[in-house]
Amino acid sequence: MAAGLILQFPPSVGEREYDAVNSQLRFDPRTGAGEWPAGLQSHSAGNSAEGWVVTEIWQSKEAQAAFMQNQLGPALADLPEPRILWFDVAASQHRH
Repeated sequence: MAAGLILQFPPSVGEREYDAVNSQLRFDPRTGAGEWPAGLQSHSAGNSAEGWVVTEIWQSKEAQAAFMQNQLGPALADLPEPRILWFDVAASQHRH
């Protein structure tokens, strides 16, 4: 079963920090260009009243854990820790 992930960053983190992290990862989630992480099925991000939010669907928690350990964790090192919520994906559709 796919694993859903929500990262809720504090208000001090915004689009500038998001773009800086993605630049380090050599991945542009706006276009899908670059090195799409193995196991990542969907990625969305944006600002909310409570801060920057990233939602993702992964093939598995293990795929995300490998990405976090090898790439994303070091790229996030200078940012405040996000609140993390995992959920089991019961349904997922993406329409353009």
